[in-house]
Amino acid sequence: MDKNTIIGFILIAGVLFGFSYFSRPSEAEIQQMQRQDSLEIVAKQQAEAAQKAQEAAAIAKKAEAALDSTSLFFKNRQGTDQNIVLQNNLVKITLGTRGGMVKEALLKDYKNQQGGPVCLLNEKDASMSFVLEGKNENLDSRDFFFTPVAATDSSVTMRLENQDGSVLDLEYKLHSDSYMLDLKIASSGLGRYFSPSMKTINLSWYDKAMQQEKGFDFENQYSTLTYKIKDEGTDYLNANEDKTEDVKERLDWVAFKNQFFSCVFIAHQDFTDATLSSTPQPKNSGYLKEYNAEMKTYFDPSGSKTTDLQLYFGPNNYHILSTTNDLSLSDKDLEMQDLVYLGWPLFKWINRFFIIYLFDWLNGLGLSMGIVLLLLTIIIKVLVYPTTRKSYIASAKMRVLKPKIDALNEKYPDPNDALKKQQEMMQLYSQYGANPMGGCLPMLIQMPFWIALFNFVPNAIELRGESFLWANDLSAYDDLIRWDTHIWLIGDHISIFCLLFCATNIINTWISTKQQQSAMAGEQAQQMKMMQYMMYFMPVFFFFMFNNYSSGLNYYYFLSSLTSILIMWYLKKTTDEKKLLAKMEAKYEANKKNPKKTSGFAARLEEMQKKQQAILEEQKRRQGQK
Repeated sequence: MDKNTIIGFILIAGVLFGFSYFSRPSEAEIQQMQRQDSLEIVAKQQAEAAQKAQEAAAIAKKAEAALDSTSLFFKNRQGTDQNIVLQNNLVKITLGTRGGMVKEALLKDYKNQQGGPVCLLNEKDASMSFVLEGKNENLDSRDFFFTPVAATDSSVTMRLENQDGSVLDLEYKLHSDSYMLDLKIASSGLGRYFSPSMKTINLSWYDKAMQQEKGFDFENQYSTLTYKIKDEGTDYLNANEDKTEDVKERLDWVAFKNQFFSCVFIAHQDFTDATLSSTPQPKNSGYLKEYNAEMKTYFDPSGSKTTDLQLYFGPNNYHILSTTNDLSLSDKDLEMQDLVYLGWPLFKWINRFFIIYLFDWLNGLGLSMGIVLLLLTIIIKVLVYPTTRKSYIASAKMRVLKPKIDALNEKYPDPNDALKKQQEMMQLYSQYGANPMGGCLPMLIQMPFWIALFNFVPNAIELRGESFLWANDLSAYDDLIRWDTHIWLIGDHISIFCLLFCATNIINTWISTKQQQSAMAGEQAQQMKMMQYMMYFMPVFFFFMFNNYSSGLNYYYFLSSLTSILIMWYLKKTTDEKKLLAKMEAKYEANKKNPKKTSGFAARLEEMQKKQQAILEEQKRRQGQK
């Protein structure tokens, strides 16, 4: 190291030391900061002390109520929490005698990542309770120990009985071969303890939704707090935001939804005054969302009418949810199948009345899901093949007419003659039976199917846990190539199906742009060259976007791109452009002998061009006079 370098380092070090020395706080500033810290500590301690005092007061009040033998349901304020299990061949639901509500729900026929049954609710992460506002005291279900009455494997009544014989019952019934649990809240002789105007019960429901699938990002995207507005459709809280919403409309149900499973609370006398919240949880925490719902529903203390509720703990399977609607305790159409998101209206109808039935038929053949997706792709490509061929032929017509278009460009090199050139060009297209937009409309017809499947595949629970080739779960990303370190934009793996999809997409883009360029001339061709770079960028963007998506979706997109390439190859081999040009020449000669009047859009375009040409000529004439 030379002398100048050493001197430079010394100067830099001196400047840094001087800056740090002179910018350090003074003694007075240090003392002020210490005083400020002391004040903050004292304020925090006072707040904690106040909170503890409030909690102690609440505990004391409850203890006092427990000692008050005149308190409603006095004898039920003390006891030991016991588990009451209701189960069928599909679900196991555990109720707690303390609080009388559901504390755990297990699905027997679905496995979690560890191989055990899927747990939708557990006592550690979830709670359900209700509060009744009495004349002299509020009754919180969590303060009471219910007595189980007439318990069977599928039904039980959880009872609170007062000294005077008045009763509050929670009547549970689990349907056979179903995920639906009925809950009726009935009372007898309680009218005098409540105001005559009190006709509601306050319900609280909380759940810290566990991550069930391998891919956090993908599952989190499809996990939302969803609710159905009475006589309307469903809505949901944003999946990516910490969101709290006061819903003024009356609700049929509220769902704490994961990608493939949901817990649904249904009110047959409607939920009102609902406050709903959803808080996303950190990645690698084992949780997706923290859901909370505070709401009211009907309650009659006199006991003349029961409060009718239902709870669904089960899969987001379109057919299961549709049949579960038939178990409704009222005449409400619950429309719970809307928990399976199928896209916006047009794409939803394509999925609902075509894709689902086609998928079910293929699935019923007993094939692996990989083969089902392959056949699904082929069938759809066959159905839209006529539009694909029409689009290709329209492109081919433009290609064979390119020499004539080039001749027109040479005939009108002056930009001021652009309108005249455009008029002759449109006339040429019309006479030869070509349409510059002919290749676009057929492709637009195919797009709804592509988007419909984009919504269907990630929500198809049938793909969950199904393996194909190197992917051990088609509902999650395939990670045959993985590492321990997280890399920005990529993560800790590379999805091979995603790579294949992006590679075939690049090839497909190259074929499409080459065909379009061969049909364009002049400025259009130059603009196309600029556009193709952007089009090549999209597959690269797709890789970073879809690397965490389900392998089933990437596999479908790979198949779709691959079949498109094969179809383009087939059409190119089977289309004789010389014969096509000969047919167009024959059409041209026929049109010359029997010219047809231009109509429709072409006529309006021609008329507009004539008006523009007349305006330009008038402007030129005026400039010449000057």
